[in-house]
Amino acid sequence: MKTRTAATAAITLTAILTLAGCAGNTDTSSDMTGMDHGSTSSSEAATAEANEADTMFASMMIEHHSQAIDMSDTILSKGGIDERVVSLAGEIKDAQAPEIQQLESWLEDWGADTSDMGSMDHGAGMMSETDMQALDEATGVEASRLFLEQMIEHHRGAIDMAQDEVDNGSNPDAVALGQKIMDDQTGEIQKMEEILASL
Repeated sequence: MKTRTAATAAITLTAILTLAGCAGNTDTSSDMTGMDHGSTSSSEAATAEANEADTMFASMMIEHHSQAIDMSDTILSKGGIDERVVSLAGEIKDAQAPEIQQLESWLEDWGADTSDMGSMDHGAGMMSETDMQALDEATGVEASRLFLEQMIEHHRGAIDMAQDEVDNGSNPDAVALGQKIMDDQTGEIQKMEEILASL
């Protein structure tokens, strides 16, 4: 009996100390500064709440954004391009590269199998190989014009994809990115149409 009583007392004491330690950690963590706690909670939310629409959105938007960056790189490598077009191409590249990284991170967090999703081909505003070659070969004002025309179509496809995510996605972070893409690219389409009209 003494042995059992002592064991019970030891277990109880251990539990109390453990709870006290947890409580202490909770109290002190609220005082911590300079640490990124948001990334962990965001990752946990991403893992917990991803449906098929979220996975499709992330997978397809990576491919879509990648082509937009290729188009931007093509125009940025040329001379004699309208300065407004050069600036816009740089902005598109700077905005979409980090989004690709975020989408790739989510797919990894979700443990998504994207092997059966296939390629987007020419849907969702994607440019064909012929389109990309035409942009590569164009020069001067014609290159500026072609880039704008192609990117407007490309952006419209992205907006449709983002709208589908907003309507059908379940992950709050992915839905928020879908809304951001819609807002950003709607504004960029307006800017591109204005530049196009003045060339």
